[in-house]
Formats: sequence, C-alpha cells, structure tokens
Amino acid sequence: MINKYFPNLNSKQVELFNKLEALYPEWNERINVISRKDIDELAVRHILHSLAIAKYTNFTPGTRIIDVGTGGGFPGIPLAIMFPECEFHLVDSIGKKIKVVSTIAEELGLSNVKAQQIRSENVKDKYDFVVSRAVTAFPRFVSLTRHLIDKKQINAIGNGILYLKGGDFEEEVKPFIKNISTTDLTSYYEEDFFETKKLIHLTL
Repeated sequence: MINKYFPNLNSKQVELFNKLEALYPEWNERINVISRKDIDELAVRHILHSLAIAKYTNFTPGTRIIDVGTGGGFPGIPLAIMFPECEFHLVDSIGKKIKVVSTIAEELGLSNVKAQQIRSENVKDKYDFVVSRAVTAFPRFVSLTRHLIDKKQINAIGNGILYLKGGDFEEEVKPFIKNISTTDLTSYYEEDFFETKKLIHLTL
C-alpha cells in the first residue's frame, strides 16, 4: 500500500514501514492508543494519512519538526522514517501514549525521534515546522504552538504549521486566510477515506 504511493523508498524504509505495521497492533493490545476499528486500517488511516505531508513537501536535511499531540506517534513516526536526516520531537500530554511512541521509535531504531510528555505551551525550543493531526480547533492550535516556529528559513515552503484535518473548517481558518494554503488529500490518494481530508499549511 505505501509502495503504491511512494515507489522510491529505499530498502531500509520499506523494512521500517513493514515493521511499523506489525508493531502497532501488538502494542495496541497492551495500551490502547488507536481505536480498534482504525488498527485494521493502519496503513491508510494512519501511515498514509501522516505521509500526505511528505507528498506536499520534501523537508531539507536538518529540518527540525515538532509533532504536537502526537497520540500514538502520528504523523511524526512515519515522517521520521521518510526523512531520516531531519529531527523530530514528538510531544503529548498523556504519558501512556508517549511510552508507546518511545518504545516503537526505539524498536525501529529511529535515532532522529525524541518523544516527551509535555504540553506544547511549555516547550522552549524552536522548530521549522509544527505538524499535527487535528487535535483541537485550528485557531486554538495556532495560539498554543506559534511560539515554537523559528524565523530562519531552510525549506522551499515557509516555516509554520502543517495540519491534517477533515470535514468543513472554513470558519476556523478565516482569521489566517492570507497565509494559508489548503490541499485536498484526494489529489494524492484514491482511497475513500481521504475524500474529506485536507492538509492546511499556515506560514508563520
């Protein structure tokens, strides 16, 4: 499934994605971080969904990315496999989720991933991008994370927030309309799951 949309993966990345698909059901039995319904659709609903960001942009080596409200490690872990030369900081306020994320990153040997139980408003470091999968209403998310964005640009797209969201959110993004681009994920993927899914890029 992943090879279908990312045919240029190297053998190491293929191996890691295969391992990832095996690890999550195993861990989910112990600590429930993904709904039972979704675990059967892991490749589409979690891995490919996360990798929509990799369809949108190719991060420059050395890019620093923070995944806020990472939950079970999405989109951070799939992106860390895709961009091994970038640094990923995965944060969540719930300890059991971070435990799963840390263990999976360790079992995959992802030295470019750091997982931490902390609220985004308490993070002091700067990053090129904040990534997330719809953890709250967009204006609130922006207010909680905009302090994390570094001013120095090293990527082809502007530093800021890359936010994966479904449904109708026109009202939510109105205050930011001049600095936003929205991409329908159906332009990347053909599965029905992506029909209402979008990627918001807010340049800050």
